[in-house]
Amino acid sequence: MSPHQALNVCKPFYWMNTMKRLVKSLIIGTAFTLSLVTQAVAQTRVLIGHFGDPVPYKALIADGSLERATGWKIELRQFASGAEVNAAMASGGIQISEIGSSPLAAGLSTGLPYQMIAAGKVIDTSEALVTRNGSGIDKPADLRGKRIATPIGSTAHYSLMGVLKMNGMTEKDITLLGMSPNEIAAAWAQNAIDAAFVWVPVQAKLRENGKVMYTAGEVARAAGFHTFNAWVANTKFAAENRDGVIKFLRAIFEINADYHKNKAAWNADSPKVRAVAANVGVTPAAVVPMLDGTIYPDGEVTMSANWMGGGAARTIKGTAEFLKSAGRINRTADDYSPFVNPEFARAAAGK
Repeated sequence: MSPHQALNVCKPFYWMNTMKRLVKSLIIGTAFTLSLVTQAVAQTRVLIGHFGDPVPYKALIADGSLERATGWKIELRQFASGAEVNAAMASGGIQISEIGSSPLAAGLSTGLPYQMIAAGKVIDTSEALVTRNGSGIDKPADLRGKRIATPIGSTAHYSLMGVLKMNGMTEKDITLLGMSPNEIAAAWAQNAIDAAFVWVPVQAKLRENGKVMYTAGEVARAAGFHTFNAWVANTKFAAENRDGVIKFLRAIFEINADYHKNKAAWNADSPKVRAVAANVGVTPAAVVPMLDGTIYPDGEVTMSANWMGGGAARTIKGTAEFLKSAGRINRTADDYSPFVNPEFARAAAGK
């Protein structure tokens, strides 16, 4: 047999081996690609907004529990007010965030692309109007003409408007100063302001040289100015990451329930309290009273008639209508229930 004939005879075997190698390479390559895709999905990068205050879920951030529960790579972005959250949501800079009910009402009224997915916390003593010692403010009427600071557009600002309304005043009767919590702390130390409506941990610092005149809870009960923090999510992101959003809320519901059921165990020596303290930048002993006086809804509370069962939409509408009457926003929606999506919380709560 000539070399040419031998080559022709071997061709089928040559091409068969070549095809086998090619198929094997394709299988290995496909498996590798799928592995990369799976890893990418498992490590979806999610930017979550928060306010730097001590809340139970911060313990989940500290030890990585929230990342393990969701499969996300989580980055926290701290904001000084809900107005900043709205700006970040408008630009697409974050996917999920806490936001106060007042800026929430403002954001939804202007058509920002997010929806409320759960109640975050019901504000009571964690936000308060503190008057500085030596400011000459001994009773509510003394607020007239004084320099009062608050983060503009926040729940604290909304509560301050409630205080003024309760006492026959408007913002025109005081010198209203829009400041971030850190700016309030600095101005307070310099005696540059007479009072401030703000949240912890800065509020706790102010009380060292001042006294509480009204808490947010007192304003809510006396004047109907209810305030809360909501969890909101970019509408498109939530639809595309339904499973992760449900796992996110389930983890938060569980730790909120643990806090209320085992509050005595959340002491200064508790690993969870120490984790929250490290995240917020205060001592564990300081965290304990800061956590108190606030309701952190679990799945049962979140899905109740007061919240995702219809109450949240009504509260948002009432807040929006007041903000419009005060000239803070230009328009309101007829109904806010389309912007309150209970689907994720219902699944997370097992309802």
